[in-house]
Amino acid sequence: MTTTEPIATTVRTQLACDIDELRTLFLFEHLSDEQLLWLCSRGHVEVIDPGVLYREGDPATDFYVMLEGSLAMYRRVGADDVEIARTSQVGVYAGAWAAYLGERVPQTYTQTLRVLEPSRYYVLAAADFASFMDDWFPMAVHLLEGLFFGQQSSQAATGQRERLLALGSLSAGLTHELNNPAAAATRATSTLRERVAGMRHKLAMLASGIYDREQLEQIIHLQEKAVKALARQRASEVVPTALEVSDLEDALGEWMDEHDISGGWELAPNFVAAGLGPEWLDAVASWVGPDVLEGAVRWLSYTLETESLMNEVEDATSRISALVGAAKQYSQIGRAPDQTVDVHELLDSTVTMLERQLGEGITVVRDYDRTLPPIHVFAAELNQVWTNLIDNAAQAMEGAGTLTLRTRRVDDWLEVEVGDTGPGIPDGVVDRIFEPFFTTKPVGSGTGLGLDISWRIVVGKHHGDLTVTSVPGDTRFRVRLPYSSTEGPTP
Repeated sequence: MTTTEPIATTVRTQLACDIDELRTLFLFEHLSDEQLLWLCSRGHVEVIDPGVLYREGDPATDFYVMLEGSLAMYRRVGADDVEIARTSQVGVYAGAWAAYLGERVPQTYTQTLRVLEPSRYYVLAAADFASFMDDWFPMAVHLLEGLFFGQQSSQAATGQRERLLALGSLSAGLTHELNNPAAAATRATSTLRERVAGMRHKLAMLASGIYDREQLEQIIHLQEKAVKALARQRASEVVPTALEVSDLEDALGEWMDEHDISGGWELAPNFVAAGLGPEWLDAVASWVGPDVLEGAVRWLSYTLETESLMNEVEDATSRISALVGAAKQYSQIGRAPDQTVDVHELLDSTVTMLERQLGEGITVVRDYDRTLPPIHVFAAELNQVWTNLIDNAAQAMEGAGTLTLRTRRVDDWLEVEVGDTGPGIPDGVVDRIFEPFFTTKPVGSGTGLGLDISWRIVVGKHHGDLTVTSVPGDTRFRVRLPYSSTEGPTP
């Protein structure tokens, strides 16, 4: 249940406290008469009409124990109050229960409590509750402090480890992705150096005067036509099959054998890459004449190979530049922590960073609503959410399946859905996956904090919502981020 309507503040009437009634409550049943008298002398009973008893985030001033009635608890999610509990059990307590921790933790109410019917509560001021705990139960207080702060420290340490593990995985993937185009550029540059040296040798032959002016003009003209053909083939969406390429190379090799051009099998692939076949070489032969045909064909082959190698270098360096740009977008280096962004850019940069983990067996489907307006968020932290969700999906699919990234607007929310075709999350654990340290992965494969961190980033920091639905073959995590949050993301 959610509500966005303001709820009237309760009407409260104060009554005297009865130690016999306190003794019937499970919270106080083992206290001595002296302790019960102390509670009654410091506290009191109130009759409270239906309405809001206190609101989430307000200073925690009182500790409440329900003696009679019913209540509902709410947590703030975006612009709504979401009901998390409803009970009429006598003795349930709420309010300033962490007062004994003092100033080491924020002393504010962590939920909104709504009284559902006229009810009676035992009420104790937060300072008196802290004093009661410290004076009567010092050992319990020390144990509770150790548990609270120990768990807090443990969660912070393992959360840091979770981030470092993710960073290490991303760094390894990025290094691998950068190494491929870098190695390709190195190979292409080495071969290009050899081909340029060969062309210098050809220039020396030209200078010796074996070609006349008209032949040179024809060769230069053919050279430009070949380069344009290569550019057209490179831009074409029609890609020949391996069989078609092999047949064309064989036909070109036979043509060169027929025209006494040695090593035709080495030259043929360069012409095939440009989509040039025997018919085009027939035209070359008719334009330059048989006496210089071999030299012309080799010159054209060198030209095409050189152009192809330069294209390889360009592709490799463009890929490196794209990867560096994606890494910069992902890490948000040099940008303000909170900013207005296009969520699709964040998703795409994360996919680029995780391409190695996704592998060739996982198909990425982008179903984006490009009309969505930009949204004000903590971009770097949202990228961590996308990383956790996409990496979990990839691991669930074990290298084969479909990853679907979908965006849409739902009322005043921007919704991002990350879906996978893995085996799904078992019914018995789907309600626990956002709990700290809970994981379905094998021992050593995760800390159980990825989804907890994602929850805290989406819900706690962005006032959004994070939910999951799962059946075998269709698991979907939905992240909702508010457009209309008046406060914006929480620092």
